Amino acid sequence: MMNQTLLMEFSLMGFTESQMLLRLHTVVFSLIYLVAMMENLIIILLTVLDQRLHSPMYFFLRHLSFVDLCLISATLPKSIFNSITFSDFISFLGCVLQLFCVVLLSGSEIGILTAMSYDRYIAICHLLHYEGVMSKGVCVQLMTISWLNGGVLGILYSSGTFSLNFCGSTKIHQFFCDVPALLKLSCSKEYATINVCVAIGVCYAFSCLVCIVISYVYIFTTVLKIPTRQKQSRAFSTCLPHLIVVSAFLLTGAIAYLKPVSDEPSLLDLFVSVFYSVVPPTLNPVIYCLRSKDIKSALGKILSKVKKEWNNGKMTKVEVRK
Repeated sequence: MMNQTLLMEFSLMGFTESQMLLRLHTVVFSLIYLVAMMENLIIILLTVLDQRLHSPMYFFLRHLSFVDLCLISATLPKSIFNSITFSDFISFLGCVLQLFCVVLLSGSEIGILTAMSYDRYIAICHLLHYEGVMSKGVCVQLMTISWLNGGVLGILYSSGTFSLNFCGSTKIHQFFCDVPALLKLSCSKEYATINVCVAIGVCYAFSCLVCIVISYVYIFTTVLKIPTRQKQSRAFSTCLPHLIVVSAFLLTGAIAYLKPVSDEPSLLDLFVSVFYSVVPPTLNPVIYCLRSKDIKSALGKILSKVKKEWNNGKMTKVEVRK
């Protein structure tokens, strides 16, 4: 069975069979992908080029943008390509790689979001010790742990899923290779390995959620003690979006992986997968960075510099012609 599995191709579920709607799907997903790419690349470039954005908070945001860029690139391009070519196939090894990347990047993102909540906790509750606690070495360690945890989860989930036997239909009821959709195709009677993997993933996600909630309990307690309303609203506007994004990301991931496996495809499964694989990479830059005065200032500075160089180039061309 294993030798047969290695030669197998899977077919991904399309959003529709109508060619007109398929073209619309291609346009919408292409626009979403381009917007997400542009947003995250801008944040990565700004936080690298501008010295004022070399603080721990923007260090984490830079890595979050990189993870989001990779996460959306692991799923959408294949779906867009299949819609353009009116095909739905993905190779077995391509499916393994896609699943590994999605789990690795999702696990890393949860770790980074947890590190960001810790950074906000130190910045608000222990401001005088902030530079000492959130040193460059600590930030690198937190980021390394996040990537390692994501990597371990990626290896566990991909090896556990593809150690199962697949027989019968090869139609994945999802627009990318995901564990719950692949389990529906398995003819193995026991899922002991993948159940252990899911349990480890749930424990990891739950522990991150607990850390985030504890951090925000302390943050909100400290914020409510601030005498001025303006400073309170500023602190809440910084923290609440982060808490909402984390809750939505973990909730949809939990629904996708903990919901009982059913034989029939559902719109809920498709909606949930889009929400945790496509929505965060698109909205995170808007929620975290593009509302920031520092980011806006850095972007305006670079744009004015580019405009100035462009005008100087045009002036030089005019003088050469004369």
